Amino acid sequence: MSVDPMHIETDVLIVGSGGAGMYAAIEAARAGCSVFLAERSLIGRGGATIMAQMTVAVALGLETPDHWSHHYEDTLAAGRELCDHRLAQLLCEEAAACILEMEQWGIGWARKNGHIAQAFAPGHDRPRCVYVDFLNTGPAVSKTLRAVVTRNKTIRKAGDLLIVDLLKVDGEVAGAAAFHLPTGTPVTIAAKATIVATGGLTRLYQRNSASTNMGGDGYALALRAGAPVVDMEFVQFFPIGHLAPRLIGMDPIMWDPFRYKLGGRLLNSDGEEFTARYGVSEEGRYVVTRDLATYAIVKEVEAGRGSPHGGAFLSFQHCSQQQLREAFGPVIDRLARNNIDLTKMPVEVAPIAHYHMGGVIADERMQTQVPGLLVAGEAVGGANGANRLSGNAITEALVFGRRAGQSAAARAQRSKAQPFRHEAARASLDLLASGGDRNDVNTAAMVTRLQRLMTEHVGPFRIAAGLKLALETIEHMTSALGERPLANGSAFDLRRLEWFDLRNMLLVARTVAMAALSRTESRGAHQREDFPGMLPQWRVNQVVRLGAAGVSLTRQTAAAEELAT
Repeated sequence: MSVDPMHIETDVLIVGSGGAGMYAAIEAARAGCSVFLAERSLIGRGGATIMAQMTVAVALGLETPDHWSHHYEDTLAAGRELCDHRLAQLLCEEAAACILEMEQWGIGWARKNGHIAQAFAPGHDRPRCVYVDFLNTGPAVSKTLRAVVTRNKTIRKAGDLLIVDLLKVDGEVAGAAAFHLPTGTPVTIAAKATIVATGGLTRLYQRNSASTNMGGDGYALALRAGAPVVDMEFVQFFPIGHLAPRLIGMDPIMWDPFRYKLGGRLLNSDGEEFTARYGVSEEGRYVVTRDLATYAIVKEVEAGRGSPHGGAFLSFQHCSQQQLREAFGPVIDRLARNNIDLTKMPVEVAPIAHYHMGGVIADERMQTQVPGLLVAGEAVGGANGANRLSGNAITEALVFGRRAGQSAAARAQRSKAQPFRHEAARASLDLLASGGDRNDVNTAAMVTRLQRLMTEHVGPFRIAAGLKLALETIEHMTSALGERPLANGSAFDLRRLEWFDLRNMLLVARTVAMAALSRTESRGAHQREDFPGMLPQWRVNQVVRLGAAGVSLTRQTAAAEELAT
C-alpha cells in the first residue's frame, strides 16, 4: 500500500531521546535553532540513561581535592591504551559544567555536609561519583531533562517514529527517512544538521541491561551514510547482573553499589570465594575489575561450581539487618516485595551485556567524517578505548550531548536554507512502500537466534572458531532476511518493525564479530581465550567502513596523549 509521506523541516534533527539526545536538543534550542527530537519509543523514556540507576563520574573536588586531569588519567588507565585522548579529555574536562547545570535544573544530587556527595567507584583514585539517592540516578537524569525539553516550545517531539535511513544531498547528510510505527505512514525530515544519539548495541545479546530498542540503530544508520565506526569489538559485560530469583521493576545491575558499600561476597556452589583462583583475592573488599570478575564467574560455571541458574552467588548474609537497611534504604522494601530477604539468602548473578565502547568516529565537536552528521552519547566511539571507567556513561551522555547540540546549532546557523530534494529520499521511500507477507521468514525467531549466536560466540570470551561461525551465520541470516521488508506497513506491524531492526542488528553484529576475529590478543572487554594477554603491537584501533564492496576493516595507531593542562 502506497501512502504519501509526511514531510517535516527543522534546523536540527536529533535521533534518540535518551540523556544525550535530550541534552543536545536543549543546547541546540538554546542557540536559537528549531529542533525536531525523534524517538522510536517514548520521548525521554527509552535508551540507556533511564536504566542507569547508579553513579556519574565528575571531578567536582567537593568530597576531596580533585581535578579533571585525575579523572582523565583514570579514564585512560581503564581504556587500556586505546582511548581517543581528545574525546577522553573533553569528557572529563566538561563534566562539571554539565553536572552543575543539572543541579540548577533541579535534579537533586545527593548531598553531604552541605555539598554534593561524591562516592568511590571501581577504577577511580578518589571519591568522584555523584548520584541521586539509592537507585534513582538514571531516572532522575531523564526526568530532569524531560522537564527542560517540555518547557522549550522550539523543540518538537515525535515518539513511535523509526528512522530508517539518513538522507544525503551532494555528499552531506540532509535529514532522514522514517515511518510512524502505529500507522505505517512514511515520513521525510529535512534538517541542516542531524545528530544520532541512539545509544549502543546491547540488544544483540540474550542478557542485557538496557532498553530493548538498543540494537545498534545509530551505528547502522551512520555506516550506511558513509561514516566509519571504531572499536566495535569492545562490548562491556557487567559481571554481577541479576540472574535469580525473579526481580521485577529493578535494574539488573543494581547490586554494584551495595557490593561496594558492604563487601558483598561472590561465592560458588561450594560456598567459596573464588576470585583468588583468577589472580585477585578480594577478602571481603570489592576490588576485582569487571573483566576479571566476568572471567572468574564464567570459569567457575564451566568448572561445574556455578549457581543453579548458571552464575555465581552474591551474598550479604554477613551483614546485619541494620547495615542492610542503612545501605539499601527503601530498596530493601522493594526486594521484599520480590520475596528476597538478604539476611537469609544470597542472590544469583551472572555477566550481562551492559555497554559498548565502540561507535561512530567523531572529533571534539561531535562531527563525523560525513558533513552534516554528528553523534552523541554511546553512539560515539573512541573515548573509552577497550574498557569504560565506572561512572562515565551518563557523564558521556551529558557532555557529548551538550557539545553535539552546540556544534549542530552552529552548522545550522551557517547553512543557507535550501528546498528539500525529494529524490534524496526516493530509495528509502521505495523500501518503505515495498514488501510482502512472506511466510518463509520468522523475524522474532531470527532476533532470538542472533542474540543466542552473539552470546555464545561473540560474548565475554571468544575463540577464532566461534567468531568464524558467527560471521558465517550472520551472512546466511542476512541473505534469508532479504532486501525488502515484510508486510505492507499499513498499521503497527511487529514483523515489519523486526525486519528493520534485523537489517540494522545483522550489519552491526557483523562489525563486532569481524573486529573481534581480527584482534588476536586480549585487551579490556575483548578477551580471546586462544590469544590470552595484551600485546604491544595491538595498540591500534580498528576502523570499520561500509562501501559498495561491503564491510571492510582497517587499523590505525591509537592516538598519542595530548593533555592540555
